[in-house]
Amino acid sequence: MRKIIIVGVCIGLLLIGMFVSKTFSETPKKEAVIPNNAPKIVYVEKVTNSEIPIVVNANGNLVAKNKVELFAEVQGLLETSGKEFRPGVSFRKGETILKINSNEFYATILAQRSNLQNLIASIMPDMRLDYQESYNAWYAYLKEFNVNQTTQKLPPTNSDREQLFVTAKNIYNTFYTIKNLEERLVKYRITAPFSGTVTEANVNKGALVRSGQKLGEFINPSVYELEVNVNAMYVNLLQKGKEVLLNDIEQKQQYTGKVTRINARVDQSTQTVTVFIEVKDKNLREGMYLEANIPVEKAENAIEIDRKLLIDNNKLFVVNSKTLDLVKVTPIHSNDTKVVIKGLPDGATMLTQVLPNAYKGLIVNPVTIDE
Repeated sequence: MRKIIIVGVCIGLLLIGMFVSKTFSETPKKEAVIPNNAPKIVYVEKVTNSEIPIVVNANGNLVAKNKVELFAEVQGLLETSGKEFRPGVSFRKGETILKINSNEFYATILAQRSNLQNLIASIMPDMRLDYQESYNAWYAYLKEFNVNQTTQKLPPTNSDREQLFVTAKNIYNTFYTIKNLEERLVKYRITAPFSGTVTEANVNKGALVRSGQKLGEFINPSVYELEVNVNAMYVNLLQKGKEVLLNDIEQKQQYTGKVTRINARVDQSTQTVTVFIEVKDKNLREGMYLEANIPVEKAENAIEIDRKLLIDNNKLFVVNSKTLDLVKVTPIHSNDTKVVIKGLPDGATMLTQVLPNAYKGLIVNPVTIDE
């Protein structure tokens, strides 16, 4: 029985082997792949050297050229003027922006003016007897004196003796004390130094403000400045008044500005110089991010190409008789995407797209872009 099982297993293995062998023998053989040695198609263009403007790209945020921070110089309760003190509210030049209650302080001024009036009245008998030449002037001043109006300049004295007499009566001291109080009274009312708009408001009506407290910010929204940093090597090429093209971050809006100021100091850490560009447009807002294209010079006999085409920063592939050649060029200026180079003769054929695995001597099929 055991022999029969062994014989059966052997026969079964033999049959399986024959079936597998027949299956593989019937499988069609794949044809050998013949490598394609056809030249690669590359896109090229003829070199035409010309005068290329060198443009320095910089960016920054707009700041209003006329901008003031409003601070309280006196203490008191805040009152409103004819308009609310809120961001976006506009005021004309000289119009009251904020008013701080000055009733108590004004009462002090009235008391001092009344005191001055009494002092002048007290010297009139002596002036009539001893200083007759000045009596009429002092009498006219006293007659026109009004405690509710700004104190006018005192009459001049005609002699040193008269001046000493007036000084001894404490008139000059009282007069200058009043003028000091009147000057301080002006600080209870904050007026617009120019026509503009409130951009920041830190207080509300009825709030108690203290001396030195920041109340808000006020700007002229018609003129802005863009502060940008330019490489120090280009500073000598920049000039005040030069026009500059400005673009928004989405490259949808374009504005024209001009260089108004150039800092005389070079930043030691970045080796850049701060340049200020003035720009005017009704669509601009403080804080907007803009990119500036500043023309600095022109490169003669040069071309501008895609920065990705450069090999090792100073080499470029050209096509000579359908064969790639790697030639050296001289970069003049570059930005994020473009580079201005010299060194290629007019009529040379250069690649316009990056060719993967390219090498010197590779046979190619050049196709001109215009074809």
